[in-house]
Amino acid sequence: MKIKNTLVNFFISPIFKMVSKALWLPVVMAFSSMSVHAELLTDSILIEGHFRVFHFVKPEIAAKNQSLLFILHGSGGNGVGIRKGAIHFESVAQHEGALIVYPDGYKKYWNECRKSATSEANLEDINDPAFFQSMIAYFTNRHSVNPKRVFVIGTSGGGHMAYKLAMLMPESITAISALIANLPTKENMDCAPKQKAIPVMIVNGTKDEINPYEGGEVKIAQVKLGFVQSTQKTFQYWSKLNGYKGNPVVELLPDVDPGDGKRIERYTYKKNNRHEVTLYKVIGGKHDYPNDIDVYAESWSFFKRQL
Repeated sequence: MKIKNTLVNFFISPIFKMVSKALWLPVVMAFSSMSVHAELLTDSILIEGHFRVFHFVKPEIAAKNQSLLFILHGSGGNGVGIRKGAIHFESVAQHEGALIVYPDGYKKYWNECRKSATSEANLEDINDPAFFQSMIAYFTNRHSVNPKRVFVIGTSGGGHMAYKLAMLMPESITAISALIANLPTKENMDCAPKQKAIPVMIVNGTKDEINPYEGGEVKIAQVKLGFVQSTQKTFQYWSKLNGYKGNPVVELLPDVDPGDGKRIERYTYKKNNRHEVTLYKVIGGKHDYPNDIDVYAESWSFFKRQL
């Protein structure tokens, strides 16, 4: 706001008439090119002796029925970092009444369901479900979010955390979107799922060397994470949990960016009185986001269909 007031004073000052166009134009261009983003607020909650930090952005207009949207970073990341990849989508969700939260994992990692994980979050058995339950209560009490509209988008390790929340606290999570993440194998599973169906969206690439599409060992330099199932088995797990049998509806999506060498097939199970389960198979996709869809906008549309 100080910039705005300074410019107003600058316009009305008599000195303005003495300023050359050579000075004026760069000032205008610099001001007009500044991107305006919502204020990012930060708070923390004490969970079992650890102050857990989260960052959030309020919706444009406060309302009693607003949604709560968690966006989770991957292994080795943080909330502020994942926001950079989602900030283009942030204003859309804000405008539609979503309060967006970017939590920090414990020492940059989540204690998700991979038993073999050697991150400190896993080794110290950090209680991440308690962290999320506390954040839901925090935003329900202080910002009037609707506890029946709690959504999670997670990337990579954050996708694994989204799976864990769906498995362990499905009564508190409305729907999830897991990006570039497969479920752990049975031998690497460290969670006891409640086996309750919720809507699930998955986006995985067939050439992902970190999260193998056909299943296998997850390989990153910092920590060991063990083995994961194939994307097909991950998709089948959530589909069967939601009561689906037979084949899903298959669509080949438009090739928006022909130069990237990727195509997307969408597999959808959707029936009345059942939750939707959708897989985006990114043919040629690696451990990244595809260009043919905006994964955040697509996830948000998926969530809205579940209401």
